[in-house]
Amino acid sequence: MGKGFFQVPTAINEPIKTYAPGTPEREEVLLTYKDMYNKKMDVPLYIGSEEIRTGDTMSMHPPHNHKHDLGKFHLAKKKHIEQAIESCLEARTAWADLPWEQRAAVFLKAADLIAGPYRSRINAATMIGQSKTIFQAEIDSACELIDFLTFNVEYMAQIYEDQPESSPGVWNRLEYRPLEGFVYAITPFNFTAIAGNLPASAALMGNTVVWKPSDSQVFSAQVIMEVFKEAGVPDGVINMVMGDPVMITDTVLASPDFAGIHFTGSTSVFKGIWGKIGANIDKYKTYPRIVGETGGKDFILAHKTANAKQVATAIARGAFEFQGQKCSAASRAYIPKSLWAEVKEFLVEDVNSFKMGSPEDMSNFITAVIHEGSFDKLAKYIDQAKKDKNAEIVVGGNYDKSEGWFIEPTVILTTDPKYTTMETELFGPVITIYVYDDNKWEETLKLVDETSIYALTGAVLSGDRYAATQATQALQNAAGNFYINDKCTGAVVGQQPFGGARASGTNDKAGSKLNLLRWISPRLIKETFVPATDYRYPFMGE
Repeated sequence: MGKGFFQVPTAINEPIKTYAPGTPEREEVLLTYKDMYNKKMDVPLYIGSEEIRTGDTMSMHPPHNHKHDLGKFHLAKKKHIEQAIESCLEARTAWADLPWEQRAAVFLKAADLIAGPYRSRINAATMIGQSKTIFQAEIDSACELIDFLTFNVEYMAQIYEDQPESSPGVWNRLEYRPLEGFVYAITPFNFTAIAGNLPASAALMGNTVVWKPSDSQVFSAQVIMEVFKEAGVPDGVINMVMGDPVMITDTVLASPDFAGIHFTGSTSVFKGIWGKIGANIDKYKTYPRIVGETGGKDFILAHKTANAKQVATAIARGAFEFQGQKCSAASRAYIPKSLWAEVKEFLVEDVNSFKMGSPEDMSNFITAVIHEGSFDKLAKYIDQAKKDKNAEIVVGGNYDKSEGWFIEPTVILTTDPKYTTMETELFGPVITIYVYDDNKWEETLKLVDETSIYALTGAVLSGDRYAATQATQALQNAAGNFYINDKCTGAVVGQQPFGGARASGTNDKAGSKLNLLRWISPRLIKETFVPATDYRYPFMGE
């Protein structure tokens, strides 16, 4: 076989299409939306070379029209999870031994498929199944997933190029092996890109994966599997299973070959999984890698020198894009008293201008939340805020589930900086604002840092560089992604590696080579060209 020091194509962030009226991409995605919306999808388990339809199914419905039937997906029993594990182990040797440039080619092809023939399909699936506007679908399921795939290939090459120094007569080299065993990927409903990246990043580094997508994201997960299949991901490398999450997780974690988990989801679930791994530690052949990105109670902090319109826009976009269902979404804000009246005026004007409805109508900025459980939870907190004396609804506060799970973007004003919605992760289009005295800037910095158990994203808006620097220092542990004069959402692969600490996860920074390093187990090889023939050292001379 021919050899070479291969250079991978330079990764460049995928250009975002506008979908403006009259553009060909707008026409194409609307046609694809109609076609997919009116067909029924039947999603099997993908285990090895098999597509398994168990007959035990769950139906799929668009959140913005929950009475419409999109089809069904099949649910696994324990035997199917054991089969998926076995499939991983059978595929592992050939996949790990495949030259790295061949693995790279598979995922580069997947990126090109999404950029081209699958773009409208994966965007439409995300619009339908997760109720994303076309812009939110485009930046997620198309651009970000493409970026993950192409940048990860570049990061893999950089990792492999990182080699130790050698001394005279000795050649030291590092080989980057996949983990010994298989990886378990658990992905959330809110980002199609995360659903694709969590199994793909581990697989790129030579691992095989059991992937459990969210029940609320299976519609677009099916398209991801279509892309992986067409790109040439071999059978058994990525096995997609759906079913009872506790059963699946317990079965996976009981295997002695479990080697790592790549997780995005809730903090409570992640802590439970961590505890189970700890309890099972004597079973495993290796210490499992635990990588997780969980919740957030993300903040926007305005200094008295901030521009009121910029603050209002940061809140409107940061809190309400994709109905606030982003781990990074702004859900608490701290506004100085001198700025509040102006910020409030701009913010109320913005929120009242939002149109809400189906993502098929591209004039809508807001669509539905993901399911009834989320709807009911959000409605409960909004109703409570209407009753509480230390809270008031500034704008929004209505909701309607008759057709879809529609929650109005809602701004709560509280006089209590520790009010429940200032501390509790809601994961919806609700932000709570606390107005502080201008002369209490330093106390407010401390308040922002100490209010939440999370530390995912945060933003400071300030026209004073000293104040911005002070906030950057004081809040260094409060957010893994910190923004100055911007909203706290919108991390781009290769530009803003994403992840947080505290209760927000292990901060392994998806979108950087830091994350890929978790999916390898390096081996150092030292080769001596002329071995010693005498045990004696010079210091032993008489």
